[in-house]
Amino acid sequence: MSAPYRKPALFAGHEFSAFQGGDDPAEVSAIAHDTARALLSRVQEGASADVVQRVVSFADENGIDTLAELWSRSSAHSLPGALWRMYLIRDLIRAQAPQMSVLFSEGLEQLSTADVVVAGAPTPAGPDEMVTLADTILHGAFTGDFSGALDRAAAFCRIVSAGCTATANLSDLTHPERAGTLTQQAARLTQTAHELAVCARLWRDHALD
Repeated sequence: MSAPYRKPALFAGHEFSAFQGGDDPAEVSAIAHDTARALLSRVQEGASADVVQRVVSFADENGIDTLAELWSRSSAHSLPGALWRMYLIRDLIRAQAPQMSVLFSEGLEQLSTADVVVAGAPTPAGPDEMVTLADTILHGAFTGDFSGALDRAAAFCRIVSAGCTATANLSDLTHPERAGTLTQQAARLTQTAHELAVCARLWRDHALD
């Protein structure tokens, strides 16, 4: 006999905080995977628009550190690792919307790849549009095709990485320190894009856990 159906619920801030990672790496990993699977399945199984929005904006109200405690040590090629990176990208965009707008726009000028289409590039790509794009990408992870949301986040990272590289090249002689910072940021974004793309392929193969 199957268990009675329960209405999908959302973890509140205090419920997330209750999952305290132990010193045992296996325990920490198990908690990360369990919470990621529970969150994604509960929302995807029919949560209301209000609940989805609360999940998307969780870090705004409770802090990114809560999610970091749960997921940041997970493998980059895992469900908690993928969700962590998507929340982290959203947090970065919202915290640095003007700068992200400039770098994103510069990246659009540099690339002639499908990334521009996949990311859903806004026009114009101002700070407000950046914030909207960040929300839309994460929103899609819970209401649409999860692999598509991962591909979209990866495309965004590649575009901004291209913008960082182009801006670094222009700043190399006059502002070498800034150029170095942008080069490092480009490398991190490229790596994140690769990790998200791998997660998207694993999800399509039913192998992302």
